[in-house]
Amino acid sequence: MSTADAPDAATFDVASIAADFPILGERIHGHRLVFLDSAASSQRPRSVLDAMDRYYETTHSNVHRAAYTLAERATNAMEAGRTTVARFIGAADASEIVFTKNATEALNLVARSWGAAHLGEGDAIVLSVLEHHANIVPWLQLQQTHGFEIRWIGVGDDGLLDLSDLDQLLRGSKLLSVTAMSNVIGTMPPLAELVERAHAAGALVCIDACQSVPHLPTDVRALDADFVAFSGHKMCGPTGIGVLWARRELLETMPPFLGGGGMILDVRLDGFVPAEVPHKFEAGTPPIAEIVGLAAAIDYLDAIGMDRVRAHEVELNEYALRTLPARFGDDLRIYGSHDAELRGGVMSFAFCDIHPHDLSQVLDEHGVCVRPGHHCAKPLMRVLGVGATARASWYLYNDAADIDALGDALDAARSFFSI
Repeated sequence: MSTADAPDAATFDVASIAADFPILGERIHGHRLVFLDSAASSQRPRSVLDAMDRYYETTHSNVHRAAYTLAERATNAMEAGRTTVARFIGAADASEIVFTKNATEALNLVARSWGAAHLGEGDAIVLSVLEHHANIVPWLQLQQTHGFEIRWIGVGDDGLLDLSDLDQLLRGSKLLSVTAMSNVIGTMPPLAELVERAHAAGALVCIDACQSVPHLPTDVRALDADFVAFSGHKMCGPTGIGVLWARRELLETMPPFLGGGGMILDVRLDGFVPAEVPHKFEAGTPPIAEIVGLAAAIDYLDAIGMDRVRAHEVELNEYALRTLPARFGDDLRIYGSHDAELRGGVMSFAFCDIHPHDLSQVLDEHGVCVRPGHHCAKPLMRVLGVGATARASWYLYNDAADIDALGDALDAARSFFSI
């Protein structure tokens, strides 16, 4: 496949960006690495790796309380990271940033702290069928002990949310918790409309922004949500670090999620007094180096510009949705909307009735990394009528040549299985 009609590289220097990521120089089974699994976990640029190494070499100590120089350096580095995250997502104040180990923990925090305090018999919350298990299972667990109702927004044949009965679903509900971008089919729900209608119904709004924060500009104040959760490892940062943003007035009223050191102001034999927000939600030694790495990842993304990251991925969406169906016809089924503007850089597909796991293994032989499985979204899989899909996902370091390489590997898989 020629790349003559590929996105204009002059406006987005993918080769220069890719050179910042050491792992992309690896060869897999004699082929260049074509990494198309950033929806699961992105790669990291050298600046992030260096920032974490530098922290360990020059700064590492436990944070807060200690009076010696290294501890002060570590504390300053961690809290500077909190400020960086707050600025990146448009938070009003750094104290609204709670560090967790991932977005799953952040969503569990909302369920187990806010939810346990506010939901009971006769109450209702609203979720969508698009959700990752991390935004389903915590609510199902809480439902078992608190007895509230869970209502579901369905998905249409086009992969978009069916909002035809949204007002009825929201009536009397206390919370709408919804993804900003499906990790399976890339659907981007109309968040502004959802937030406005939920608030009009008296419900708070929680956003699973794992797939959106790494890929497009985020302003939590403009979004007007109440809770937003995301992870560092999907946005060029390290694993082991997640973020919950919430309005400070909500955090003030929520009980601590975990107990132990770091989250207390005072402890007596008959009780305890929690620390101030956000520290009352950060029990134990925090992931200090990972926070430093996340801050470095944000600096890297800021230098490129999130508007440019999003524009590049839309161009890749357009290229993939145009060239791959033209190349494979009915042998390739792409799930979700075929409008490049309405989806993130995530493409789940079926190919020639080859099982996704078998297909992924063959693609790996050609250096192409895609992810097979249910993608922690089994309710959506049932709507799609499949047990699993193959999923390719692209990011700022991918280009049209990577999509062409995916096509070449699919051709090889078709030959391998004699189809």
